[in-house]
Amino acid sequence: MPWAFGFALLFAVLVLPILRLVHNVVRDPGVYAYVTPAVVGLVVLVVAPFTMGIGLAFYHYHLEGNAYEFIGFGNFVEIVAPSDTADIHFWRTLGVTVFWTVANVFLHVAIGLGLALLLNRPGLAGRRIYRVLLVLPWAVPSYITALLWRSLFLGEDGPINSLLGTIGIPPIGWLGDHFWTNFIPNLVTNTWLGFPFMMVVSLGALQSIPGDLYEAASLDGASAWQRFRSITLPLLKPALLPAIILGTIWTFNLFNVIYLVSMGAGNTEILITEAYRTFHEQHRHGYAAAYSVLIFFILLAYTWVTTRVTKASEGAVS
Repeated sequence: MPWAFGFALLFAVLVLPILRLVHNVVRDPGVYAYVTPAVVGLVVLVVAPFTMGIGLAFYHYHLEGNAYEFIGFGNFVEIVAPSDTADIHFWRTLGVTVFWTVANVFLHVAIGLGLALLLNRPGLAGRRIYRVLLVLPWAVPSYITALLWRSLFLGEDGPINSLLGTIGIPPIGWLGDHFWTNFIPNLVTNTWLGFPFMMVVSLGALQSIPGDLYEAASLDGASAWQRFRSITLPLLKPALLPAIILGTIWTFNLFNVIYLVSMGAGNTEILITEAYRTFHEQHRHGYAAAYSVLIFFILLAYTWVTTRVTKASEGAVS
């Protein structure tokens, strides 16, 4: 069965850490008793589904007999080297996913940091009100926001097209069959959802920077850009880089915006939505599980490389 194979595979990879953990628990059980509830929850909610997914990736599901057939790495080979007649192209979807992630994270950081700089200005009237209003997009459930933005883009006489008409732009067939008319609504929706997080992180980091540094730089004749480049950015790095890494992972795996706004039309599917449709609509359970395993390792490699290159973890601790 897939779950048994997945458990055996995971145990074979993690046998040494597991044995070390068991040894530590036996040696000092009192200390580990405090974390037992958290460990149980982690095993039930994360480890068990993850193990099942890994095992399922090596099987082919037969819908007729409700049976599983072990095929080894067959699903992975079919994903990374699809035939010419395949209706799913991993590399094309990966390219769309990377482009989607980069565009979103860039806008999140640019808008969030810009608003944080404005809110951090001394003497700004109504600062508390602005903070509350700007965090609201983050507080509203994302599926509600996604459906609201979809309704704004729908129809040639919808609110977005009516607004564009006031500046002389003819109606655009949003959410049709073209890539850009679907990608832009997705991008606008997720930018609205994502910039408050970066704003909150940036604002918290800005408020921790001593004002004496700016005063000393001003006395030395530094311009506003020089102060931003030499003081603000370096001191923002320990807080901003981990937030960017986390935001990248969230956006790369973001399901609800693509699924609810464009519904994947116009080739705007990303990896996670394609895996979902493969599982629920085509009932290719093993193929979808292999897709998910590849997504996991892509994000694992990204996180490892970025933390090594930027040393974000060390900066956050220091």
